[in-house]
Amino acid sequence: MKIEDFSSLKAFRVSIDQNQVAEICLSRPEAMNSMNADFWRELPLIIQAIDNQSAARVVILSSSGKHFTAGMDLSVLADIGSKTDVEPARAAEKSRRWILELQDTFTALERARMPVISAIQGACIGGGVDMICATDMRFCTGDAFFNIKETALGITADVGTLQRIQQVMPSGLARELAYSSRNLRAEEAEACGFVNKSFADQEEMLLAVRALALEIASHSPMAVHGTKAMLNYSRDHSVQDSLNHMATWQSGMLQAPDVQEAMEAHREKRAPKFDSLLP
Repeated sequence: MKIEDFSSLKAFRVSIDQNQVAEICLSRPEAMNSMNADFWRELPLIIQAIDNQSAARVVILSSSGKHFTAGMDLSVLADIGSKTDVEPARAAEKSRRWILELQDTFTALERARMPVISAIQGACIGGGVDMICATDMRFCTGDAFFNIKETALGITADVGTLQRIQQVMPSGLARELAYSSRNLRAEEAEACGFVNKSFADQEEMLLAVRALALEIASHSPMAVHGTKAMLNYSRDHSVQDSLNHMATWQSGMLQAPDVQEAMEAHREKRAPKFDSLLP
């Protein structure tokens, strides 16, 4: 998929402004933005297209309607267990590949060179929690709530929540929410650090998130990409390994002209101008 193909998307609307801030908006409000087959196919292709073409420096992940997302659309699960004449081991191998493919949809958000910010209103259920845990930051409205619904449905959440949520809130709370499938309301989500901040309504939230995205986009995309890469690496490695990786990374990045441009702009009291990353 290329950016020129975005007009044909079925599950999303995508816009990219002159400041290279992209907004990916879930656009099936009549179905509570549930994650149907189009969703799972389109999201990683959108992220890949934006990243490959260096079209944006920040991505905002939002949705239309009253609710952010109801999670996995039941149509995606319709065929599970329907074929009883398939050899069990081969069926399990096929199922494993399918789950890995779903997981990679959200890992694409982490893999992208630019930060991804979630802007959540209303319900964020099941797969929605999987998705926002893979973003760099989360903001929400006062009426937002989050639910790891899978446990209540007799399923272990399998698309990223359990692997990421303990990195963005206390482990005990994460386990409580996963075991019980209770709602995490906006006030508690902000208090525990799961979301950066909650707002009165979606309009106020999007104004604040877009202002933040604009500020991030004004910085060197090399520095922002390096920061995201180092934060993600450090999450998964020891301090010593991360320091060593940082030294290797920085030995190359310090050769970029961005540092000189930032200093000159500060001295001349003007906004710096940085080249985008290469496609």
